[in-house]
Amino acid sequence: PFRFMDKKLSLKLNGGRHVQGILRGFDPFMNMVVDDSIEMAPGGQMNSIGMVVIRGNSIIMLEALERV
Repeated sequence: PFRFMDKKLSLKLNGGRHVQGILRGFDPFMNMVVDDSIEMAPGGQMNSIGMVVIRGNSIIMLEALERV
C-alpha cells in the first residue's frame, strides 16, 4: 500500500465514475486522499477537481499509472 504513495493512480468508482490523480494518503478503511484529481466524465470530458477524499467502500478498482 505504501508503495503507491505520491504515485499517479486511476480509480474506478461505483456509479460508473472514474478519477485519476496522485495518492497523498489513506487509512485502514481504504479512504484515500487524491491530489491533482481529474474526473473522467462520460463522453470523454475531463474535469479538474483538485484534492479530494474518496471513501474506500466506493472504490471498485485501483490502477497505478506509473511504475511503483
